[in-house]
Amino acid sequence: MITAVIFDVDGTLIDSNDAHVAAWDRAFRHFGKEFPMEKLRANIGKGADQYLPEFLNEEEMGEIGEKIDQYRSNLFKEEYRPHLRPFPKVRELFERIKRDGKRIALATSGKKSDLKVMKEIARIADLVDGEVTADDADESKPAPDIFEATLAKLGPLPPGNVIAVGDTPYDAEAAKKAGVATIGVVCGGFSEDELRRAGAIEVYKDVADCLARYDASPLGGVATSA
Repeated sequence: MITAVIFDVDGTLIDSNDAHVAAWDRAFRHFGKEFPMEKLRANIGKGADQYLPEFLNEEEMGEIGEKIDQYRSNLFKEEYRPHLRPFPKVRELFERIKRDGKRIALATSGKKSDLKVMKEIARIADLVDGEVTADDADESKPAPDIFEATLAKLGPLPPGNVIAVGDTPYDAEAAKKAGVATIGVVCGGFSEDELRRAGAIEVYKDVADCLARYDASPLGGVATSA
């Protein structure tokens, strides 16, 4: 049986992907770099350690990579984060999962300081049993580190008894490498085809759709495998 659910946060629980794209764009431009918006968008879901090398060469990473990330982080916190809202029915889905006796964990490529605020925005802090951020792993998604660390925090638990929920191909790729199957949601901006090609076993519109079809979804079903 599925005994635990691991959720991504940005783009899955919180409508924040466009804000992240805008913050990255402004940060790059501040340091004299300009990239197509579609490329900036296509890499959302990766942590800064994986995101920046898609745009900067090794020399640039050493010279300005950390500065760009810090500028972006401060910009996001000050100008974008205060305006973020959760997707519909996030708390209600969490409550449904908890009524089933399942545990809930959060696994994000974001920073620990951001996650604390995101939990408050989504009103789920009291419903979370464990959490892992990019600060807790050597590499962020699509590397499996964050999911492996989350499984360890949940205790000795077979990956086949866990299901992940995420909005990007990088969630599905990372979870699959850790042996965890993924439910995809398209509310973050990636298509059903992109999510399925990355390994998602089912795809829904958003968490409200997951809740509406809960009993027939992998969330309410038997153990699965990535």
